[in-house]
Amino acid sequence: MDYRVLLYYKYTTLDDPETFATEHLEFCKDLELKGRILVSTEGINGTVSGTVEATDKYMEQLKSDERFKGITFKVDEAEGHAFKKMHVRPREEIVALDLEDDVDPRELTGKYLSPKEFREALLADDTVVIDARNDYEYDLGHFRGSVRPDITRFRDLPDWIKENKEQFMDKKIVTYCTGGIRCEKFSGYLLKEGFEDVGQLEGGIATYGKDPEVKGELWDGKMYVFDERISVEVNQVDKTVVGKEWFDGTPCERYINCSNPECNKQILVSEENEERYLGACTHECATHENNRYVKKHDISEEEKAARLENFKNLVSQ
Repeated sequence: MDYRVLLYYKYTTLDDPETFATEHLEFCKDLELKGRILVSTEGINGTVSGTVEATDKYMEQLKSDERFKGITFKVDEAEGHAFKKMHVRPREEIVALDLEDDVDPRELTGKYLSPKEFREALLADDTVVIDARNDYEYDLGHFRGSVRPDITRFRDLPDWIKENKEQFMDKKIVTYCTGGIRCEKFSGYLLKEGFEDVGQLEGGIATYGKDPEVKGELWDGKMYVFDERISVEVNQVDKTVVGKEWFDGTPCERYINCSNPECNKQILVSEENEERYLGACTHECATHENNRYVKKHDISEEEKAARLENFKNLVSQ
C-alpha cells in the first residue's frame, strides 16, 4: 500500500496558534497531505493521510521541532487518502472539555498503562474501566466490560462523572480513548475531582490493537475513527461484532449519517435498510424536504411514499 494515515497529538506550548496554523497548512499542502489538525496554545492534535514518502517527511519535520520533542505517531497503512481536504485550525483547546479551571496533562494526568498492564486491569475485579469516548463510538466497539458514558460530546463527560460520582469514587479507575489525547485530560480531571487511583491506556486503542503481545485481545467490535474509513479493526485474537442495526437489532458495523441534514445522527444501518428507510433514522427525518438520500438517488414521489410505508410497518411490529 502506498498511503498511510497518521494519528498523533502533543501537549506543548504554541505561543501563536493562528500563525502556526497558517504556516502549517501550507506545509501540509506542499506535501499533498489531507486531514484535520487542531492547534492551540496547549499543543497539536491531528490526523492526516498521504503517501509513504510524504508522511515520512511530515513525521521527520515534527520530530525535529523542539516543541514536539517526543511526539508519537500511530501509523495505519491505507489504500488512498482518508480525507477529502486539508484543514489546520486554531482552537481554544486541542480537545475540548470546556472546564472553567482547565487541566494541563503536563502537570496532572493519570498513570500511564502499557497495553499489557491495561489488559491486566480489564481482567481485575477491583477495577472500573471507563470509556472516555462518545456513545456512538462505544456502540461500534469497546473493551469488554467497560462502562459506557451516556454522552455524545467529550465536553459532556465531566457532568456525567458528577452525576455518577458516588458509584465510582472509591474504585480503581482506568480509562481509554482512540489515541490517548482525551484520556490525558480526562484522567487529570478525575484526579482533580478527588479520585485517587486513576490510570489510562497509553497511546489509546490504536496502540493497543497493534501491540504484538496483546494483539487487541478483549476488544469487541471495531474502533471508530474520524475520517473516511469510519472504522478499523483492533482485535486480532477473537473478533466479535457488538454493533446493533438501528432498525432490526441484527449485528452491524456500518455507520451512516441520517439523511436529514438537520439531524445528521450517526446510526448503524445495513445497506438494505438504508435503502428501505431512505437513509433516515425516523419517519420525520425520511420526510424532510432536504433528505439527502432522496436527492442523491432521485427517488420519485411514488417510490418515496412506498418506502415511507415501511416506517408504519416498523412501528406495528
